[in-house]
Amino acid sequence: MTSAPVPAGVATARDRLPGLLREAGVPDAFVEDKDSSLAVHTRRLDDPSGSFELLRGPLTALAAETELRLEPGNLVLELRPPGIDKGVAIHGLLESTGARSILYAGDDLGDLAAFRAIQARRADGLSAVLLATRSSNATELIDAADIVVDDPSGVVTVLTALSDAIAAR
Repeated sequence: MTSAPVPAGVATARDRLPGLLREAGVPDAFVEDKDSSLAVHTRRLDDPSGSFELLRGPLTALAAETELRLEPGNLVLELRPPGIDKGVAIHGLLESTGARSILYAGDDLGDLAAFRAIQARRADGLSAVLLATRSSNATELIDAADIVVDDPSGVVTVLTALSDAIAAR
């Protein structure tokens, strides 16, 4: 599977983010560089919700200037190219691999697009398990999941149990 070229707006946003974070008074926000998108996390800061709100306006403006979309999540604001999300990525992965089954674990609102893409493929015979973490507080994601665990360690528990079951066959 090959990826589409990354829009120039991502590189521009990448260059401008450090200054924007300083100007907004949130220089310690964690920037996760995903190559084709950028996610600004506030959950590790002293005032995660306040920092999130401080960044919402400046990041909305940056997204508009760079022709990106701003996707808010659970104490994260992601700048990504329009038309690109986890659902598109899952669709491409399933098409390129020919996979007939999938287990997808999500912990944020950005995972809803993947959940929806997988749910749509179930109608075509895809065997799928959708897992969400309750700690995300993403109610819509939790409601759409087949399995809900308390936190990321619960994901490890599910994967370990699955691995053990496969090994015992």
